[in-house]
Amino acid sequence: MALILRSIFFLMSLNLISTNEAFSKQSHIMLPSSLEYQRTEKVTNLHFYYHDIKNKNNPTIVQIVNTPKNVPNEFGSTYVMDDEITEGPEMNSKNIGRAQGLFGQASLHGIGMFMLTNFVFTNGTYAGSTLSMLGMNPVSEQNRELPIVGGTGMFRFARGYAIANSLYSISSPDNFVMEYNITVYHL
Repeated sequence: MALILRSIFFLMSLNLISTNEAFSKQSHIMLPSSLEYQRTEKVTNLHFYYHDIKNKNNPTIVQIVNTPKNVPNEFGSTYVMDDEITEGPEMNSKNIGRAQGLFGQASLHGIGMFMLTNFVFTNGTYAGSTLSMLGMNPVSEQNRELPIVGGTGMFRFARGYAIANSLYSISSPDNFVMEYNITVYHL
């Protein structure tokens, strides 16, 4: 009886070994420390615009937290957004995706906003991919640098930075236009 049990365990272990080998060949996961990852890493530069629409009929930004009157600089005011991303600064320019996320006033001493934004690409070369941006946005400065902290699809393992510019000259009270230049390293 012991010989039969040992034979069964031996056959089961052979089956597990062959199953693990087949599985490892099918599901190759690239780790950032692997040499293959280091050889295939790319750098991509993107340039686009997004539009904060503030009209009452079809807004793309909505305030979700209001600040009490005794708090300076509207500290704590928080907004959610789902803005159109376009190739050019005009609203009727080709749509390439959406800028979705949260932003809010996070400075008691000046105008500085936290930004949590996902750039969701729906058209063009990067359709189906996203980039995630998280950081402080000192909106009173013309050129603002924010970190890109991740991505999906073509931007897997993304890291980099975004330079944001407010386009006051073409913005209106109903449509605030932002320009983004992004550099990312990714797979």
